[in-house]
Amino acid sequence: MEKYKLGEMEQKLANLIWENEPLTSRELSLLCEKEFTWKRTTTYTMLKRLCDRDLFINNKGTVSSLIKKNEFHAMQGEEFIEQNFNGSLPKFLTAFTKRNKLSSDEIKEIQDLIDSYKEE
Repeated sequence: MEKYKLGEMEQKLANLIWENEPLTSRELSLLCEKEFTWKRTTTYTMLKRLCDRDLFINNKGTVSSLIKKNEFHAMQGEEFIEQNFNGSLPKFLTAFTKRNKLSSDEIKEIQDLIDSYKEE
């Protein structure tokens, strides 16, 4: 899953693409010039990195995602929990809630989510 670890600017570019897809590589270049003051070549180099990681595709000059943003973040979350908590969601939640107390609304939301996944 190393291919899903992005640097800061790779993540910003990915977010920009997800927010505007599909778009032409030219449109992306113009957006990156405005947002990041990148030259066209920098945009294309960074885009190639993301395409090489199978996150996006540049098909005949049209850039679109192969993995949607929410799927990508879910994979990152799974990888984080696997690497840091031996894949244990309860261990992650224990560590998280030691420093960040949950509100009543958050507890209810989590409980509703758990209830929706319980086996009958």
